[in-house]
This record gives sequence, structure tokens and C-alpha cells, in this order.
Amino acid sequence: MNQSALIRPDWTPATIAMMVLGFVVFWPLGLAVLAYILFGERLKSFKKDANDTVDGIFSSFKRKGQRYGRPGFGTGNVAFDDWRDAELSRLDEERRKLDEMRQQFDDYVRELRRAKDQDDFDRFMRERNSGGSGSVPGFPAH
Repeated sequence: MNQSALIRPDWTPATIAMMVLGFVVFWPLGLAVLAYILFGERLKSFKKDANDTVDGIFSSFKRKGQRYGRPGFGTGNVAFDDWRDAELSRLDEERRKLDEMRQQFDDYVRELRRAKDQDDFDRFMRERNSGGSGSVPGFPAH
């Protein structure tokens, strides 16, 4: 039988036995096996996400190195390298425009929320001052 099939992050007889044995021998070992049983599947996706993030960071460093003419990153074809640099610059400009547009939209939405909150507060104060009972509209007075 395949060893990875016996020791997988699931409630199998092998993992339960390992957990019990771990608690008997040294309690942190049993706790570690329990954590593996409960969270083992999430560790795979966590590792993949971490690797993707690190790959993205290093690929951006590589692109920046190509843009600034560091040796060893070019293809050797000057025409292609110039075209690629121009395309990357164009894409950077498009990214900057999109980021700027997103910031403008976020500011707009924030202002809408602020205006709505102000309207709600003003309505509350008007109803509170005109009602005289001191209760909040829609809620029973105590």
C-alpha cells in the first residue's frame, strides 16, 4: 500500500494511531499530528499561494532588470528587446491609469457613503428634536 495514502491529513486509523502514540510519547508531537490531521489540506493551498506570491515578486524584479538594461536578461535580439521594453512601458502606463481610475472611484464611493451617513444623521437629529420623546424612530421607547 502507498505510504502517502496511509499518512494523509484525514481521520484514518494510521493517523489516529500516530496521534495517540504522539500524545503518549511526547504531548507536543501528538498535538502536531492533530494539527496535521485538521489543517493538512489547507497547508497545500497555503504552500501554493506562498509559492505563487514569491514567484510573482521575483518575476517583477526580473522585468525591472530587463527594463533597466541589466545584462543577462535580454534575448540578444535588440529589435525584440526594444519592442518588449516599449510594450512593458505601455502596459505600465495602462496599469497606472487603471490604478488612478480605481482610486478616483474609491474616493467617489467613500464620498457617497459619507453623504448618506450625513443624511441619516441629519434625519435622526430632526426626528429626535421634533418628536420630543427622545426615542429613536422605529424602536420602542423605554
